[in-house]
Amino acid sequence: MALEVAVKAAVGDPHVLGDCPFSQRVLLTLEEKKISYQRHLINLSDKPTWFLQVNPGGKVPVVKFDDKWVSDSDVIVGILEEKYPQPALTTPPEFTSVGSNIFGTFVTFLKSKDSSDGSEQALLTELKALEEHLKAHGPYIAGEKVSAVDLSLAPKLYHLDVALEHFKKWTVPAEMTNVLNYKKLLFSRESFEKTKAEKKYIIAGWEPKVNP
Repeated sequence: MALEVAVKAAVGDPHVLGDCPFSQRVLLTLEEKKISYQRHLINLSDKPTWFLQVNPGGKVPVVKFDDKWVSDSDVIVGILEEKYPQPALTTPPEFTSVGSNIFGTFVTFLKSKDSSDGSEQALLTELKALEEHLKAHGPYIAGEKVSAVDLSLAPKLYHLDVALEHFKKWTVPAEMTNVLNYKKLLFSRESFEKTKAEKKYIIAGWEPKVNP
């Protein structure tokens, strides 16, 4: 039986997959584990009644396990690993926090209107740390095989690429060859191709946050 999963629909097009990186993380995990699922696209500005009844918090993503809807991508991914252990996507504990500050520093830099506030430097510091890690342990965070931490980072790096290029004409520096190679590896996976939002929807999603 297919698992039911509710994820964000695109802003302005409720029939198309939206730009939520946490929703994509869950879809990536389902795809990598080859778990069959039924996808519900939720228009966050007009949430369906059934969705609010099963999930009063109204957040996405949520997955239905044994008649109970569960939210929070960390929790969902943990349950999927437990219930569907093969193929294993567990990241060794010493690597689970690699890259964990990239998304936060990216958002701060993206919203920044002051070029001297240090936000670009903060993001570069995080990316350099990822570069050094990949140089020592790559091509993926835990070596040769993709794992949970990669599936969490992939959507965030995609948002970083699309949004910073569009709003700031900024790209990851060319000398960060391991990071660039890592992004290529992630974005070319079949699971990523199937679950990514179109660039225009990512831009539309960030627009109100960048230009409130």
